Amino acid sequence: MKSGDLFRKVLLASTISLVLGSAPLMAAVTDQDIANDATTPNDVVSYGLGLQGQRFSPLDKLNTETVKNLVPAFVLSYGDEKQRGQEAQPLVHNGKIFVTASYSRVFTVDAKTGEELWQYDHRLPDGILPCCDVVNRGGALYDNLFIFSTLDAQLVALDQDTGKVVWKEKMEDYKAGYSNTAAPIVVNGKVITGVSGGEFGIVGKVEARDAKTGKLVWMRPTVEGHMGTLDGKDNGITGETNKSWPGDLWKTGGAATWLGGTYDAETNTLFFGTGNPAPWNSHLRPGDNLYSSSVLAINPDDGKIKWHYQWTPHDGWDFDGVNEFVSFDLKQTDGKVIKAGGHADRNGFFYVLDRTNGQLISATPFVNKITWAKGIDLKTGRPEYDDANRPGAPSGADKGQSVFSAPSFLGGKNWMPMAYNPNTDL
Repeated sequence: MKSGDLFRKVLLASTISLVLGSAPLMAAVTDQDIANDATTPNDVVSYGLGLQGQRFSPLDKLNTETVKNLVPAFVLSYGDEKQRGQEAQPLVHNGKIFVTASYSRVFTVDAKTGEELWQYDHRLPDGILPCCDVVNRGGALYDNLFIFSTLDAQLVALDQDTGKVVWKEKMEDYKAGYSNTAAPIVVNGKVITGVSGGEFGIVGKVEARDAKTGKLVWMRPTVEGHMGTLDGKDNGITGETNKSWPGDLWKTGGAATWLGGTYDAETNTLFFGTGNPAPWNSHLRPGDNLYSSSVLAINPDDGKIKWHYQWTPHDGWDFDGVNEFVSFDLKQTDGKVIKAGGHADRNGFFYVLDRTNGQLISATPFVNKITWAKGIDLKTGRPEYDDANRPGAPSGADKGQSVFSAPSFLGGKNWMPMAYNPNTDL
């Protein structure tokens, strides 16, 4: 360890051998490498172990019988408790581990020894407004770049070998409440990510940039009424202005894309979840408040929305809708296979949709108690609200009356990712 480092390394010996084993040195990360990530256990080059987000590994050496044999190989610390939380998924390539940490930092270490190779500390300005901690959930590898987002709403590309900045682009103005904590993904040469800041009156969006240069290709707002762009030109308004928002509230409607997205190559579709609408108090904004608390199916070539499904219309509980949408093939009893996607929402329901058109297939409670809704109507796809358990106007006639909400705003499932096993369909 280098003298004076606050940084000590962490991984498990058996995990290192499983991932690195006899893997040869590899060249720059290509689109094909990313497409094959779920089936190539010698490295991990994308968030979610494959762009579909299934987080399934074909490795079989680590199982219920051998897991007891895991022992620490080295330990990695990102600093003391002042450095706050750690929520990142590491990436592994060319014998290196790349991992982000709190306060927009990046560490790269030798995957076998844990020796620090380089560290990048993004210079954060005063006045950043991170909503819910100063964490980062990971980066993306492409070519010889490591790309990640920062708390002052920038996207930064570093040289994998040296940690030097290759390009850096401003996504939005941090002074207006924007930040970013999500791990970007790379699809066909474009790095794609969203923004954070839904508690501060921002407008959510998804944007795609040339992964090698950082140049903006397209941008798609996630609140109706806002104009998208493609190659610097207008590319159509998202939805219809004021269709589901009163007055001017659509101008600061939230719907932040703070957890990032997934991608399905079979349908050539991005799936991005959106956060809660703003302001938080639902009595101030009657209507469905599109496209908050939803999943958006987006064409990665031009940023156009193919379809959407809203998990919690007129969200009054801060359930968001950002949890990952995982693509999988749903096998029916009659032998038919549906191209489906699964989503465990913070509102307590597990949804299965047809990922080609957004049609609801099922919505099943996965928590013991749900009070905000009596169920989901499978014909309309809409919740059957229990209005007595919606937080009301603080100045209304029911002021002082308790409202019991389950799940809580932290959700039946928070941001922590789920996984899908294609061998067992679980």
